[in-house]
Amino acid sequence: MSVMKRVSMIFRAKANKALDRMEDPRETLDYSYQRQLEMLTKVRRGVADVATSRKRVELQMNQLQQEQGRRQEQAMKALGQGREDLAREALQRKAAVQTQLNELQGQYASLQAEEEKLTVASQRLQAKVDAFRTRKETIKATYTAAEAQTRINEAFSGISEEMGDVGMAIQRAEDKTAQMQARAGAIDELLASGALEDQVGGRTDDIQAELDRIGAGSDVELELAKMKGELAAGAPRQIEGSANGDANGAAGADRAGAAPAGGSQAQTQAQGPATTPAEPPRAGEDA
Repeated sequence: MSVMKRVSMIFRAKANKALDRMEDPRETLDYSYQRQLEMLTKVRRGVADVATSRKRVELQMNQLQQEQGRRQEQAMKALGQGREDLAREALQRKAAVQTQLNELQGQYASLQAEEEKLTVASQRLQAKVDAFRTRKETIKATYTAAEAQTRINEAFSGISEEMGDVGMAIQRAEDKTAQMQARAGAIDELLASGALEDQVGGRTDDIQAELDRIGAGSDVELELAKMKGELAAGAPRQIEGSANGDANGAAGADRAGAAPAGGSQAQTQAQGPATTPAEPPRAGEDA
């Protein structure tokens, strides 16, 4: 096989495949039905034309028959008047009319037979077209139902072109979402480990961050220990102040018996503020 034949065969095969993919059986059936209707119309028009020709021949035959009758009357009148020559002429013309009439009768019979044949063909073609129309509508309905069922099954199975596009879009969206989630998690881990620079506070050192956290905890502990120490130191001072007050009161009472009242009162007033500085002076002592 030559190269050109192979190329021609390939092109024809591809063209046939493309046409088969583009062809819709319903459109093809409608086109065939339209062509049959056109053919039926042409046959009917042919029947009408033949019938018209037959009618014209029939009219001509009627005219020739009338002409024959008129020539017959002329021949009779000529013989009645003794004009045999005129009668002979009239009969000769009558014979010529008869010849034409015979020819028209043959044409009439032929046209009548053709008309009958075309009428039968038209009736048969009409029946064929009607049967084809019924078959066409049945095939179209069956094809439409099968096409709808196929699309429904493809939609359920997810193998149709539209559903495939939708599935691919969903898959791409899920892949992008997973990728973004993984990226966000990785960035969080890198920021926590200090591998990335914090855009707000500058570069973060993990050791310094840990030291700052420990230092903050130590400061809290130191402040808490200081507060505990202050509370513990405050309680003994109050107890010591109370004990010193009691001792000074007893000594003052002893000295009151040996010393004058004025001197004891003055000594008590002098020692009172030193032992209990936090307590306010009593009304009796002021007096």
